[in-house]
Amino acid sequence: MKENIIAKLTAADDKYAWAFTDKIISESQESDEWYEYFDDFASLLHHPKSLVRNRALYLLAANAQWDEENRFDAVLPDFLTHITDEKPITARQCIKALAQVGSAKPQYVPVILSGLRSADLSKYKDSMRPLIEKDIVETEKKLTM
Repeated sequence: MKENIIAKLTAADDKYAWAFTDKIISESQESDEWYEYFDDFASLLHHPKSLVRNRALYLLAANAQWDEENRFDAVLPDFLTHITDEKPITARQCIKALAQVGSAKPQYVPVILSGLRSADLSKYKDSMRPLIEKDIVETEKKLTM
């Protein structure tokens, strides 16, 4: 099942790849069985396809709770760059996933909040910018409760 994990997560069939991603996320809520693939997930953060980057963000966030080795320390700067991803949908997915990361790894909350508050959203169309701003406000609320 777990062989060729990168191939499955980057499959041309997006429905299949999302189903596989959802399975990992669901199982990652209950156990650390997928944490061993953390570096594989991280390697997808700079994939050319935004859908693959979205999957990577969600998979990393789902496994942050199991990160006793602090592997997220090396990934966080790359993760935060997606707050202003070229694709506004990916930016939104990143911002939402950061709430889960901060919940699992409270030591990152100050860095996450700083990244959210300093994000330059000027490159996004007027139709998307308010949605991203709303996501930032919601994530900030979750992280400061």
